[in-house]
Amino acid sequence: MKEADNMENEANKNSVSLPQIQFSLSAPEGKEFLLAAGGRPPEKTWLRRAAEHRTLWAIDRGLESFFAAGLVPEQLIGDGDSASPEAWKKALSICIPVERFPSEKDYTDTDLALKKIKADNPSAFIILTGGFGGRFDHAFTTMYSLLSSGLSGCLADEKECLILLNGSSSVEAHCLKRPKAVSLLPLSPMVRGVSFSGVRWPLDNTSISQDRTLTVSNRLADDSDGCRLSFSEGSLGLYFVWDEASL
Repeated sequence: MKEADNMENEANKNSVSLPQIQFSLSAPEGKEFLLAAGGRPPEKTWLRRAAEHRTLWAIDRGLESFFAAGLVPEQLIGDGDSASPEAWKKALSICIPVERFPSEKDYTDTDLALKKIKADNPSAFIILTGGFGGRFDHAFTTMYSLLSSGLSGCLADEKECLILLNGSSSVEAHCLKRPKAVSLLPLSPMVRGVSFSGVRWPLDNTSISQDRTLTVSNRLADDSDGCRLSFSEGSLGLYFVWDEASL
């Protein structure tokens, strides 16, 4: 029975690799999408490496990030209020499929992209770059749009990575580049049953809440190149930062 349980657990593990970090999480393996949004543009080399073997979607101004890195997305979605007219013209000229919406609408461009992916790929894993930087309201809503989409995913670029987790979850991360800090961000009022190891200040079956900041600015343990996190209830972000100087 134990062997069967282990096989089932392995079947429900999704492994994700980015240039500076690799992690596996308790989610069914699915098609990986790299979405570029209109926040801080990722570094070109990082984006090219992150794009390997993934389906690329541009969300409005994220189109410019792909073009700058010499990449062509398979889909462009948005209302056209942030990408340059020249970028949109180029997308049309090279026959990138486009789904354009009016600027006055109920959902953000990111919401619409996630809804479209979820409809056809309900087990997809989303790597959303261009989600950090820029306006705080945009970053905030982008994070919660992905968290509430029903899809597994993370926000990432070469400077930061935020892995979003819902419900009873676990994740094991291996850092290829040592981060400056590692934080747990409660995204629901309370997160229960939190265990966190491989860090300087570990947790063991602890409850954490949004009104306390004890889980911010942790660090990997001196003898560790990664960490393991699990929790039983709530929504939680596992956050890594590599470059604080230029955030």
